[in-house]
Amino acid sequence: MPDQKMTDNAIALELETFLPYRLATLSTRISQAISKYYIERYQITVTEWRVIAVLGVTPEVSAGYIGQVGTMDKVAVSRAVNKLLESGYILREFSEEDKRRSILKLSEDGWGIYNEIVPLAKKYEDDILKEFTATEHDALESILTKLETVQLSLSSDKP
Repeated sequence: MPDQKMTDNAIALELETFLPYRLATLSTRISQAISKYYIERYQITVTEWRVIAVLGVTPEVSAGYIGQVGTMDKVAVSRAVNKLLESGYILREFSEEDKRRSILKLSEDGWGIYNEIVPLAKKYEDDILKEFTATEHDALESILTKLETVQLSLSSDKP
């Protein structure tokens, strides 16, 4: 197979200025920094922590809901849920209306993890945000809200 090269009229992708790349890599670096604590202490992955975090904010929801809110792949959520069930960090109950639908919630140990990690995550967030002036913080919030709105709008326009 011949090497493919960019044609003269192709647009070069400069990753260091490409917004989706910058947002994704920044998010990954922040998640990895916070995850060092809970990976070492509890042997849980970033996806497992996200499941715990969603259940800490919105108890008694389905795995589908967790994936939707956390924008996580169904397979990744399913694996995380199964490992957390095996570890005893979450509990599963089946819906009275539909026995195929399960409701997940944190166990006592799961709440312990949640209550220990949340202050650390909030401190990390505070350490980042203290570098911003009040005006910069307000601008960041406004920009993030606008990005979310624009992204939702663009996503809903696609088939």
